[in-house]
Amino acid sequence: MRRILFVVNTLIAIALVAAAAIFYWVFYRALPKTSGTIATLVSQPVEVERDRLGVPHIKAHTIDDAWFVEGYTAAEDRMFQMDGLRRLAAGDLSEIVGPSALDSDREARRLRMRRIADQIYTEMSEADKSAMEAYARGVNAYIESHRGRYGVEFTLIGYDPRPWSVVDSILCGLQMFRTLTSSWKTELIKQEMLRDGEPDKVNYLFPTRAGFEFMPGGEGHPGSNAWAVSGAHSATGKPLLSSDMHLEFTLPGIWHMEHLMAPGMNVAGVALPGMPGILSGHNDRIAWGETNLEYDVQDLYTEKIDLRTGQYLYQGKIERASSDREIISVRGRGNEEMNIWVTRHGPVFEVGAGQVNSLRWVAAEPGAFHDVFLQIDRARNWDDFKRALAGFGGPAQNFVYADVDGNIGYQAAGKLPIRRNFQGDVPVDGSSGDYEWDGFIPFDQLPQAFNPPEGFIVTANQNPFPPNYPYNVNGRFASPFRSRQILDMLRAGGNKLKPEDGLRIQKDVYSGFEKFLARQIVDAYADRRGTNKNLDTAAALLATWNGQMDRDRPEPLIANLTYQYLRKAIARRASPEHGQLWDVPMMPAVVEKILRDRPSGWFGDYKELLLRCFADAMEEGGRMQGADPKRWKWGRYMFLGVDNPVLSRVPLVGKYFNIGPVPLSGGPTSVKQTTQKLGPSERMNASPGNWDASLLNLPFGESGHIASSHYRDEWDAYYNGSSFPMQYGKIDAKSTVTFVPEK
Repeated sequence: MRRILFVVNTLIAIALVAAAAIFYWVFYRALPKTSGTIATLVSQPVEVERDRLGVPHIKAHTIDDAWFVEGYTAAEDRMFQMDGLRRLAAGDLSEIVGPSALDSDREARRLRMRRIADQIYTEMSEADKSAMEAYARGVNAYIESHRGRYGVEFTLIGYDPRPWSVVDSILCGLQMFRTLTSSWKTELIKQEMLRDGEPDKVNYLFPTRAGFEFMPGGEGHPGSNAWAVSGAHSATGKPLLSSDMHLEFTLPGIWHMEHLMAPGMNVAGVALPGMPGILSGHNDRIAWGETNLEYDVQDLYTEKIDLRTGQYLYQGKIERASSDREIISVRGRGNEEMNIWVTRHGPVFEVGAGQVNSLRWVAAEPGAFHDVFLQIDRARNWDDFKRALAGFGGPAQNFVYADVDGNIGYQAAGKLPIRRNFQGDVPVDGSSGDYEWDGFIPFDQLPQAFNPPEGFIVTANQNPFPPNYPYNVNGRFASPFRSRQILDMLRAGGNKLKPEDGLRIQKDVYSGFEKFLARQIVDAYADRRGTNKNLDTAAALLATWNGQMDRDRPEPLIANLTYQYLRKAIARRASPEHGQLWDVPMMPAVVEKILRDRPSGWFGDYKELLLRCFADAMEEGGRMQGADPKRWKWGRYMFLGVDNPVLSRVPLVGKYFNIGPVPLSGGPTSVKQTTQKLGPSERMNASPGNWDASLLNLPFGESGHIASSHYRDEWDAYYNGSSFPMQYGKIDAKSTVTFVPEK
């Protein structure tokens, strides 16, 4: 018996040692080195302190060394993400994952992303090129020194990253450009709805600049979830600036927190892995944040083209499209070849229903991509800031600004097309030549504000263009509900606002739209009380509801399900066959306007419309969560689950590397804008002049390595609405490593 126990214990010990060895070899070896020295291609020693969240604080003696080490440390934490980002942009995912990525690769090739990146590289200034080359050298130093230990994802898929280039960094930026400007799909939706719909009604559902979303108050309050308040409203007498950019959830998250110090530069905030510089943050003088302007910078042209020869008609003359030959390497299946015709407008992009469209996209225009953040990171004042933004091509953004001198400002930036003979947001006849772009709106005529009298600049993706703007405006602007709520909460804060108040506003889940809809339902149901027990209960709940999209309450679910049926009914009235396609950011505002104005020709009885949608919503809710609406919970409908892109597929243990699923509070029209796919990608609350009081956190963590303590160490704080100090002047270092020149 003792002998058997000895053998069993020995086998267990061997298994444990083997498991520990495998864990070390596959997982632990990939983690960043955080002590001692790293001999590499720096010109002078560079010290990197990592704080409790794993944020690298990089102290360099030259700017190039700062960019180099930024590239190295980003690769240490996020190499697999960076490689995936450049492959997604270039259309090279099939090379490593096989046919499942072919549709994505085909779209990227049709967009000509790598060709655009190559062209941008040839046009790039020597200063920008030098910074990106230094960053690329840092990434490559990591790749060269970590062969065989890049991380478990590379091991499981079975490949190594190829060397990094400046073009790869450009591709990472272009992928963000693509994510934030893909309005061509909306144009196709509208085109389909017009096929069988009533033109006036369909156009009503796609407002190019609805007007009613422009904020009152003199200066206006232009788009995106960022705001600044003057010192008159803060506890310190200095401005405050808040930013939380809403993007699709990924694991790891899209941003990497960094702090870069070198002569003439001391900047902290979030960076896009794969690109040098801080995109949103602060230096010792200024703070800034930005989110999407939502201006339409793409147009589809219906081309009269012979797809065999490439000949097409333009202004009565025959022209010939150029041809791009693309070869997609598909793992396990060889190569796929594509031929892409490119007209004067751009690549032939959609072929269907006998119609051929080409796409013009501002990203493909000369000068549309310029990494102005390399200048912003070192800007000293509003003039420096604006000077840098004048060169910003896109994706078009709203930039919010605050500085230590007490100033706040706003500037829209990006190349915004001036459209000839503007006809609305649908594909137009490409042969006529009457819908071309006549250049771009001059920078000094873009919406801007500096020290507005009220002391607030509030942005939440709404239309920033005033009604009397001299150019035709076209965009997918968001409904005004978030911006109104932010402004109301700031006004209620008096003159005692702190960074913590910015965080409080960022996590606010009140929906003015859903509460408005609840009141409409209650009013419509008033004379039906007593006819249906469940409807009576639901109407009573809505009558006393405060509009909070709380995950544990039933009212948000009742109101939102009613909205879903209502928007479908409105869309079907405009386009009976294709109304189900209607999905644009302005939907809540359009629905509200219809309910307020109740225009003739849409519905004979708006009260009956509301009651029918309310009854359908209650029936669906009952199927999902049971007969008693008092027991319903919004969070069982609105929940978040984010899977690790590779490890989630590992049997038995894969689920432990994912986030959630967990119930969410908030909704599409609350300040804490949440859906099952997107939400705040970071939360920053900066305090100019008192920088160490600033707050910053990511959804999950700094590292992409599952063995790292920083893989998801920020998740609990993010989910529960707390944050972390944004260490700047006082750095509580938990580890220090020094990069030294190679001998």
